[in-house]
Amino acid sequence: MLEFNQNINVLSNKKTTGIAAGKAVENCIVKLQKTKKNIRIVFAAAPSQDSMLDYLTKSKSIDWSKVEAFHMDEYIGLLPGSPQLFSSYLEENIFSKVPLIKHIINVENDISFEIKRYANLLKEAPIDIVCLGIGENGHLAFNDPHVADFNDPEIVKEVQLDYACRVQQVNDGCFESIDKVPQKAITLTIPTLLKGTHLFCVVLGANKSEAVKNALTKPLSPSCPASILTTHPDCNYYFDKEAYKQIEYLQNV
Repeated sequence: MLEFNQNINVLSNKKTTGIAAGKAVENCIVKLQKTKKNIRIVFAAAPSQDSMLDYLTKSKSIDWSKVEAFHMDEYIGLLPGSPQLFSSYLEENIFSKVPLIKHIINVENDISFEIKRYANLLKEAPIDIVCLGIGENGHLAFNDPHVADFNDPEIVKEVQLDYACRVQQVNDGCFESIDKVPQKAITLTIPTLLKGTHLFCVVLGANKSEAVKNALTKPLSPSCPASILTTHPDCNYYFDKEAYKQIEYLQNV
């Protein structure tokens, strides 16, 4: 039977999973705000984050004026203002709803310039919280297996998206077909994400169950980038039953 020392929470459905994660993030922010002037948070942009972000935007306890928000990746090649842009997702789901300080990855800039600009913003102070998920191929942000580097010297980089990652964007309902999914993106690197003091990882749906199993039970390897999360001292996982079902099976064998 498998046993874990990780902080794993398994909830009955997608909404309750997101709410549980939202409460945990809220508690973390409120606690940090008692001792810190500004809280710096990196947000993921994906359907898995919907319920969590909805809960956070309704919080009466968070002083959002003292929150600096970043996002962890962005497509290259979409038209400005496209709804598929992660900046558009975050604008709709959180940035327009609470008075935080937002730092957007602007892919209208020269890409090399933007990578340096965003890296410099991230270097200004430690990242307190990272809200993230796990991809169907085990990716973290847009660090797909073929470009994932656990010792990446970069803070932010340009990457080529792999086929499985692009298929996921169609499965998530973000694009009509794979030919509409961009092939390149800007992403925070794995060491950048791992430098966050508190990580909150929300993973939903049966399509993610294989990646969850690999991340939690297989040896550390860039072939499943999310496996590196098990080395973080404060990574809190929130799974719905569908995402966790392969682990549950192994635990009962």
